[in-house]
Amino acid sequence: MSARRKHALLCGLVMSTVSAGAAAQQDYPNKPIRYITPFAPGGSQTVLARLIGNRLTEAWGQQVIVDNRPGANTIIGTNLALKSRPDGYTLVSLGNALAGNHTLFKTPYDATKDITPIATVLTYENVLVVTPSLPVNTVADLIALAKAKPGYLTYGTSSAGGSTHLLAELLNTVAGIKTQHIPYKGGGPAVVDLMGGHIHFFFSNPVNVVAQVKAGRLRAIAVTGQSRVAAFADAPTFAEAGLPAITLTNWQGVGGPAGIPKPIVDKISAEIAKLVALPSTKEIFTLQGFEPYYNNPARTGELIREDISRYAKIIKDANIKVESYEK
Repeated sequence: MSARRKHALLCGLVMSTVSAGAAAQQDYPNKPIRYITPFAPGGSQTVLARLIGNRLTEAWGQQVIVDNRPGANTIIGTNLALKSRPDGYTLVSLGNALAGNHTLFKTPYDATKDITPIATVLTYENVLVVTPSLPVNTVADLIALAKAKPGYLTYGTSSAGGSTHLLAELLNTVAGIKTQHIPYKGGGPAVVDLMGGHIHFFFSNPVNVVAQVKAGRLRAIAVTGQSRVAAFADAPTFAEAGLPAITLTNWQGVGGPAGIPKPIVDKISAEIAKLVALPSTKEIFTLQGFEPYYNNPARTGELIREDISRYAKIIKDANIKVESYEK
C-alpha cells in the first residue's frame, strides 16, 4: 500500500471517529442515565438527586436512575462515578465532603483533577439538633453540660471531615469542651440514632430533621449562618448565641468523571439551571431549609478548590485527624 493510500485511510478513520463522537453528543441522551449519590438513602443528597433526576427525565424522555452508594466517607460512591466512562451517562452528587476528604485521606481520585463539574444547585446552613431526652434547650445549656461531664456527650456525623464533623469540632474548640465523635454513613442513619437517644447531638442538613423537629422528636437549638432559617424559625443563629465562629455554609451540586464533552456538560447544566429557577423549586427548598443557588460548571469547579483550601485550615486549626476511612 502506498504512503499516500495509508495517509488517506488514516485521515478517513480520524474523520469517522470525530463524526461519530459529534453525533453521539448531539444525540445525547439516548439511553438511561445513572445518578450516583455517595450517601445512604433517606438523606438530603437522595432528595436532591431524585428532584434533578425527575427534571432530566421529563425534559429528555430518558430515565435517570438514582443509585445510592454509601460508605468510606462518600469515597466509594464518588470513586465509582469518577472511574466511569466520561460520556454523560454517569453523574454524581457533589458537595463539601470532597474538601474534607481531600485533606484527611489519600483518596483514589483527585478532587481537583478527576471531576467534571456540571452545576451547583443549592446552599444551606446546618442546624444543631439534640435528642429531646437531653436536658438542654440552648447552646449555653449544651456547653454547660459538656463542661460538667467532659467526654460524656456524643455527636454524630454524616461523613468524617464534612461539615457535620467540622462544625462539632469547631464547637469543641471555641467553647473549650470535649465531646465524642460517632461517624455514620449518612445523615439518615445519624438522625435515627439521635431520635433513639444513642447519640446526643448532630449538626444536620435541614432536610434530614425538619419533619422530626416539627413533630417534637428532635429539638433544634441553633443554626449556622448570618440569619435564622425559616424551617427552624425559633432556633437562634450561633452569632445570636454568642458564638459567631460556628459557621460553614454548605452547597450541593452535580458532576461526573473528568473528560465529559463540553456540549454534554453544558446541556445538563442548562437543564439544571432551569430547575433551580422554577418557583416550585424554591418553595420545595425553602420548606427544607435550602436556598436555590445555581452556578455554572466553571464556578462550581472554583467552589471545590475554595472549599479544599478553607476546610484544610479548619482541619489544621482543630487538629482533626482520621487514620483511615471505613471501607
